Amino acid sequence: MQFIRVFVIPLIILLVMVDMVFFRFLLKISRGIGIATYFWIVVIAIEYYAFQAFRALNHTKTGMWIYIIVHILLFGGLYYFSSTRKLSEFNFANFQRLVVLTTLFLVPKIFLTLTLMVDDFIRLFQYTFTSADTSEAIDIPSRRKVATWIGLGLAAIPFIGVLDGVFRGKYRYRVIRKTVFFDDLPDAFEGFTITQLSDIHSGSFDDKEKVDYGVKLALKQNSDVLVFTGDMVNDIADELEPYVDIFKQLEAKDGMFAILGNHDYGEYANISDRERAESVSHLQNMHKEIGFKMLNNDMHTIERDGQRLNIVGVENWGHADFFPKRGDLRKASEGVQEGDFNVLLSHDPSHFDHDLKDHDNVIDFEKKMHLTLSGHTHGMQFGVEIPGIIKWSPVKYRYHNWAGLYEEKGRKLYVNRGFGFLGFPGRVGMWPEITVLELRKKV
Repeated sequence: MQFIRVFVIPLIILLVMVDMVFFRFLLKISRGIGIATYFWIVVIAIEYYAFQAFRALNHTKTGMWIYIIVHILLFGGLYYFSSTRKLSEFNFANFQRLVVLTTLFLVPKIFLTLTLMVDDFIRLFQYTFTSADTSEAIDIPSRRKVATWIGLGLAAIPFIGVLDGVFRGKYRYRVIRKTVFFDDLPDAFEGFTITQLSDIHSGSFDDKEKVDYGVKLALKQNSDVLVFTGDMVNDIADELEPYVDIFKQLEAKDGMFAILGNHDYGEYANISDRERAESVSHLQNMHKEIGFKMLNNDMHTIERDGQRLNIVGVENWGHADFFPKRGDLRKASEGVQEGDFNVLLSHDPSHFDHDLKDHDNVIDFEKKMHLTLSGHTHGMQFGVEIPGIIKWSPVKYRYHNWAGLYEEKGRKLYVNRGFGFLGFPGRVGMWPEITVLELRKKV
């Protein structure tokens, strides 16, 4: 029984945490609904180890009860708010605070858990070889207290990182420049530049000066076109109103173009169908006031020296059942001609290579979309990126195309990490992004 408690249960927990083959299978059969279930399984696994560490360092009943009550309130509140689909403004503010607290509690514990797991495997190794050398019953080696202290020390690093992400990281805008090569780029568009913004989520902002800085940084890129790939608001159009004048500073030589994301349809707001339709209409009018041409399953053609580059825009199309599927690639590309170069704006990157029957994906579509620009994932606002060394975020287990440049069947996709933030009011290691893409002909 002691062996099961000390080694078998932690091994099961380890498999649950790292077996992403199982995770992907769960997502496949549930089309994303299993994410919440899997989240709570992982939380329980982490708390199993965290509680052991706390118990090793605290021997008073009062301390144990405080620990238990605090976590019941924390996770109980998180479950309540996350299961309430329609949140009032008051509840949403409290939900955000709770998300910050949960992140501060949970993320450091991941590092603590991994440290204690390593110690458990060392203990298992010692127990196995000691048992093999003697026929007498022996006790399982106890967990080293130093392992708990090492784990707590490592946990302090992400704790500081989360605090930085909440207070500074969410406005740490960076410009990412990429040169993208194509065999069939028309000569007239050699060196053509595109600035991409995505997932502004204006309802989450709390500092106009920082937003203004980010907008000025995008304007400074002086690209040929500027595109926005959806999610201007969290829920309703009114969230954008305080920032319209800031975004009106944007301009581009050959125009600015925008599409809608899943949050722009008002489907997550506690409003009537009539109010939802009015919100979408008002939001698109504000897009136009800013200077964007809305591409609702439509396209815009730029001509140079008799050659054409099309900006094709579709409404939101998401693979999961709970995301709108309003994007119509056939309708949007009706005006595409042979020899055109096509840039597609599609908010959700799952549109690029999904496998749903009776729905077009981008990579197999008969009209070649040379470059698709998407957003939606936010890079989960949490991850580690060191160019050439590591690129990781938990969102990779939900979207295999989640940040940066991808290519399949000769068609390229770029996924922007997002300008704003949603839910968790911060960014840790996954900074807000302004993308600048330069189109070049492959020699």
